[in-house]
Amino acid sequence: MGDYEEIFSASVSDRERFWLDAAGALDWHRAPAKALDDSRPPFYRWFPDGELNVCHNALDRHVEAGRGDQAALVYDSPVTGAKSVHSYRRLRDEVAVFAGVLRDLGVGTGDRVVIYMPMVPEAAVAMLACARLGAVHSVVFGGFAARELAVRIDDAAPTVVVSASCGIEGSRVIEYKPLLDAAVGMASHKPLKNVILQRPQARAELGERDVDWASACAAASPAAPVPVQSTDPLYVLYTSGTTGKPKGVVRDSGGYATALTWSMSNVYDVGPGQTLFTASDVGWVVGHSYIVYAPLLAGATSVLYEGKPVGTPDAGQFWRVASEYGVRSMFTAPTAFRALKKEDPEGTHARGYDLSALKYLFLAGERLDPETYRWASELLGIPVIDHWWQTETGWPIVANPAGIELLPVKPGSPTRPLPGWDIQVLDGDGKPVPPGTNGAIVAKLPMPPGALPTLWNDDERFLSSYMSAFEGYYLTGDGGYLDEDGYLYVMGRTDDVINVAGHRLSTGGMEEVLASHPDVAECAVIGVADQLKGQVPRGFVVLKSGVDAAADGYTSRLRAELVQLVRDQVGAVASLKDVAVVAALPKTRSGKILRKAMRNIAEGTEEPVPSTIEDASVLDALRPALRKE
Repeated sequence: MGDYEEIFSASVSDRERFWLDAAGALDWHRAPAKALDDSRPPFYRWFPDGELNVCHNALDRHVEAGRGDQAALVYDSPVTGAKSVHSYRRLRDEVAVFAGVLRDLGVGTGDRVVIYMPMVPEAAVAMLACARLGAVHSVVFGGFAARELAVRIDDAAPTVVVSASCGIEGSRVIEYKPLLDAAVGMASHKPLKNVILQRPQARAELGERDVDWASACAAASPAAPVPVQSTDPLYVLYTSGTTGKPKGVVRDSGGYATALTWSMSNVYDVGPGQTLFTASDVGWVVGHSYIVYAPLLAGATSVLYEGKPVGTPDAGQFWRVASEYGVRSMFTAPTAFRALKKEDPEGTHARGYDLSALKYLFLAGERLDPETYRWASELLGIPVIDHWWQTETGWPIVANPAGIELLPVKPGSPTRPLPGWDIQVLDGDGKPVPPGTNGAIVAKLPMPPGALPTLWNDDERFLSSYMSAFEGYYLTGDGGYLDEDGYLYVMGRTDDVINVAGHRLSTGGMEEVLASHPDVAECAVIGVADQLKGQVPRGFVVLKSGVDAAADGYTSRLRAELVQLVRDQVGAVASLKDVAVVAALPKTRSGKILRKAMRNIAEGTEEPVPSTIEDASVLDALRPALRKE
């Protein structure tokens, strides 16, 4: 295992020296002499005596090093036909001017700014401008419902909201200004001003509270970077909010910048001048970390893509982007590849582009099933790297570290923990379980730099949500097991483990079997209450394009084949006898299947649909099958 073993051992044996060395890759206004403040566990703080500015590290220092003409941000929008390239100098200058706009509107160090934007370069500009001032941004996914936006405005209490006149979802133009106005009307907290970027697809009518982006920038003078404490917050990112107060994950400045910079070369194998294409959205942690901050901190080129994996206009757009911009590493969600596999099962589109520059495909956001791994690997002929992390952690926990050493792959596992992460699997009593035994996946404290230090204005909820289940450990909420080689298998959220007649079974394991059928594009298994067995599994499958589901007897034959597959590979104890063929599965905008919402409908407990749902009509269409109407 060579380098990986050595580096991991160094990160464990002398944690403080390891991360102080990593912090040396950044420009510090005051370099930290101390790595970790552990005086108030579990409220750990990294580089407590350090001062820096994250925006300076992402932009100014590269310009000052003579690389101002290098591409920093490539914008590609198949939904509008727009393309642009921001060099590091151009991006720095635009960010400095917009920071001046925010400063002139009363935004200072520690003030909050809510950003409600589509996938356009100005979204990254607004984020970096906040960082330049030492202000705290909170990005809310563009197009979120007014009530959900209002809840976040009340929690973050922003001085200013930055938005746009509209966003584009596939072929639909969604006007943001009416949603923003409704949200501000509902919220108890009223921002001083809204800065509105006018887009030609739908211009907004501006009111007294509103400021036009272009006019404000024309009148502003640039703002210089403001040094802040390493422990000062860079942003707040909300992870849930279906009912009550949402959880605002706090991200610190110095620890996050250190971890992201380290991860770019060691995990993604992307360095200065090389290109990372992360097909996500700035509304999610993946967009924060690997569209905006990490590539720019590393001096790389980042692709900001406004479109979908399929339908904008076809299943070849990812390959076009990778070919056109010489992408070295690509990062998206498994659900995006399942969509590609469904629309283009033979991979015809990919074969039409020159992908010789593409060295790695990284997938995260939901469990990568072995069948999708196999399909992507055979199609591309490059390492397909499953890696696992969370909004709370900010960067990967478990991954095959491409920049250190590619470990042997075991399909179904994201391989081994990265340096800095002490990952264990515990039983209900908090005791480690033997290899191969399912349990709760936890991280031993302290977590490495970049992970959340707390929740926004809610230390108690931070403790109850993550730190109280097992003393000395962060509870990930995911279940799975470690094998005898230390490889982690993440089988899904702990509430996706079902109890069938006393047998604890992973729905992820059953999904793995269903996904192996050649006609299945994607699937979901949920556990539903049963009077006799406690719970029984129910399966839902979406078929690949070109499969004739209307053929005589096809559906009943397929269902029998799937039930037999699970019986053969999981065992009769699984009791999977109910498999429905459906048109689509309900998902969040980040690609996670809404299994809990499906389970609630099946059991007749109608809870609010998560605000993160991509298309509520998909869930509505599924209701009859869930309720067996």
